[in-house]
Amino acid sequence: MVNNLAKLPIQTLVKEPKIVEKFESVLGNKSAQFVTSLINVVNSNQSLKNVDQMSVVASAMVAASLDLPINQDLGYMWLVPYGGKAQPQMGYKGYIQLAQRTGQYKHLNAVAVYDDEFKSYNPLTEQLNYEPHFKDRDSSEKPVGYVGYFELTSGFEKTVYWTRKQIDDHRQNFSKMSGKSKPSGVWATNFDAMALKTVLRNLISKWGPMSVEMQKAYESDEQATTISTNDIKDIEAQEQEPATDVSQLINGNATEANVNDSTTNSKDSE
Repeated sequence: MVNNLAKLPIQTLVKEPKIVEKFESVLGNKSAQFVTSLINVVNSNQSLKNVDQMSVVASAMVAASLDLPINQDLGYMWLVPYGGKAQPQMGYKGYIQLAQRTGQYKHLNAVAVYDDEFKSYNPLTEQLNYEPHFKDRDSSEKPVGYVGYFELTSGFEKTVYWTRKQIDDHRQNFSKMSGKSKPSGVWATNFDAMALKTVLRNLISKWGPMSVEMQKAYESDEQATTISTNDIKDIEAQEQEPATDVSQLINGNATEANVNDSTTNSKDSE
């Protein structure tokens, strides 16, 4: 019987020696815990079970290379099924974590703004007239906008404010996994979190210092991973030959997305 790696259950696939070796080389003694988390994420999401499982491994390796957890409840990075494959999707907490590691951000935050808090915003001077009201809000009350702010250790400051409509327009134009007029996936279940991520991503990528890690996260965000299961031998063939194909495909490729010029240009507008 021929078993394609892409169709193997994740708990079987992650035991493949070359995959084990790759995770260990990236995560060291944290590898076993990360792999257990990966198995739990997939087993709790039927849609992830149904996609190419090698793309799940490749997306998880993006998170591993950035040392970000993939527990979906934490919001650092999500593994999102799209077009029969899994793709990594950064959360706003992931961007904050990577920014903190640079040691160059003194303050960095993004918050939702409600109608009774917003007074005015001047995009030229970046002056936001905002009066926060800390209170419990009914679930039917939606934010009217989202603001991101940072101050660097050098003293440089930047503020960005996006209306809810600007966020949703951006989602429809640039996030292919989010649905069109009606949000889907993470955008449907965590709209505010994804809106905050959009504001922070724009803020940091345009005006903030970006480490190599942050550049990798920016380029990999919502991009298809590069492992191709068409070139991987089935398990029976692998038992008769050295298992070199998987390591060649994974090594150095699973943590990077192939971003062409047109994709880069579209991201520049984010």
